[in-house]
This record gives sequence, C-alpha cells and structure tokens, in this order.
Amino acid sequence: MEKQLILRGVLAGAVAGLLAFVFARIFAESQIQHAIDYETKRDAFQTALDKAAGIKPPADGPDIFSRTLQANLGIGVGMIAFGAAVGAMFAVVYTVCLGRVGLLKPRTLAVLVAAGGFLGIYLVPFIKYPANPPSIGHADTIKERGGLYLLLVLASVLLLTAAVYLGQKLKPRFGNWNATLLATGSFLVAITVLMLVLPSLGEIGDNVGIYGHHATETPLPITDSKGNTIFPGFPADVLFNFRLYSVGAQLLLWTVLALVFAPLAERVLAPHMVEQDRAVT
Repeated sequence: MEKQLILRGVLAGAVAGLLAFVFARIFAESQIQHAIDYETKRDAFQTALDKAAGIKPPADGPDIFSRTLQANLGIGVGMIAFGAAVGAMFAVVYTVCLGRVGLLKPRTLAVLVAAGGFLGIYLVPFIKYPANPPSIGHADTIKERGGLYLLLVLASVLLLTAAVYLGQKLKPRFGNWNATLLATGSFLVAITVLMLVLPSLGEIGDNVGIYGHHATETPLPITDSKGNTIFPGFPADVLFNFRLYSVGAQLLLWTVLALVFAPLAERVLAPHMVEQDRAVT
C-alpha cells in the first residue's frame, strides 16, 4: 500500500508541477524579464561609471544556456521534477499520518497535509526570506543566503510537526478546538522568535562590510557625490508582482497536488477501510 501511495504522490506532484509551470510561464516570466532588463541596464551604467573613473570592469562570464531555453524547457523540466519530488515527500507524510491524527477521511487528510506542506515548507520561510527575481542578491552571499533559508525551512517543518503532536496530546484534556488553538499559538510564538533571531539578508556579513546596514539585498538607487539619484533602484512593482506570482505558483502546486492525490489515495485505501470496518463489526 505504501508504495502505491508514493507512486501516486509522484504522479500527482508531476501534474501539479506542470500546471504550476504553466502559471509561472504566463504570469511570472514577464517579471523575470523585467528584472533581467533592469540588471542589464544597471550593469551597463555601472560599467560606464567605472570606465570614467579609470576602473577596469570585470569580464562577463559566458552564457551557458540561452534565455529562451531557460524560460521554457529549463524551468518546465525543473518544476515538473520539483513537483514529483514534493509529491513523493507528500505521500510519505500522508502515509505516516494515516490513523495517527484522528479519524480523518482520506481526502480530508490529503488537504490537511498539503496545507501543512505549503505553510511549513514555503509560506512561513517566505515571510522572512521571500523569493527574489534576478538582479536581487549579491554573488558573495549565495552560500549564506541558502544556508539561512534551508535552516528556516527545516525549523518551520519541525515546529509545525511539534505543533501537530502537541495538539494531539492536548486534545483529550482541552477538546479538539482548544487544543488546536493552543498548538497554533505555540507554533506562532516559536516561529516568530526564530525569525527575530535570524538575520535579515541585508544584515549578513558580506553585505554589511561592502554595502552597509540594510534590510534586504534589493538594489538601491545609484547616487552621485551629492546624494542625487543618477540611476533608479529596483522597480517596486516588479518585485511585488514577482513575489505575488511566486506565492500563487506554490499555492497552485500544493492545491493541485492535494486534489489529484486525494481520489487516487482513496481508491488505494478503500479495500483496507472495508476490511477494517468488517473487523470492527
């Protein structure tokens, strides 16, 4: 049964990844192109300033993959593979939760596991370290940024798991509603404290040393010696739209995953549920 559920999770995840790619290709891709255009213009402007000041600009690296290939085949294959991997993980968690989180119907459990996955793996880390389009983020901070993000993802999943466990433990004493409120409150307090402790991206070591203290790595305007803006900062609309569509793509992925997986899981579990009912009667 476990293998059947995992295989169906992979299938549902691949379908979800495909639909998320279509969504991202329609809505987010234009924002990515706007970000790349801004980066190109800013780099050209900075290069001109450096040449005027007698500074030799660094050589540009080669483009291994074309923009067209990245925007279509690259991101498409990547999102389908990501969806399949998420689907396998989702099915494993679903299997572990069967019979351990109350008498939930297979479809209801699928929706709850998907909601927990979207919340713990994506949305909570996104609040502290949101998705950024190209041209935001400095090359010297990639490793530190990645480490902080993965740390928050892991902590979010562990704290969410602990909250579910706490809710189950408190249920006999406080009832389902109150136990859920207490567990949710505990999770919110713990994750808020962790977010306050973790540094913002603008405050990590390399950024402070080179650029000074800032809340994010979003490019600021280039100014002259008198403080006048001579090149604008990163467009706020592009940043907002990209993050909005990123959340939308993830929400679509987890929603489709639950809706496709739920009936498939129900078909697998139906014979076992009938056997359990016969054993009880």
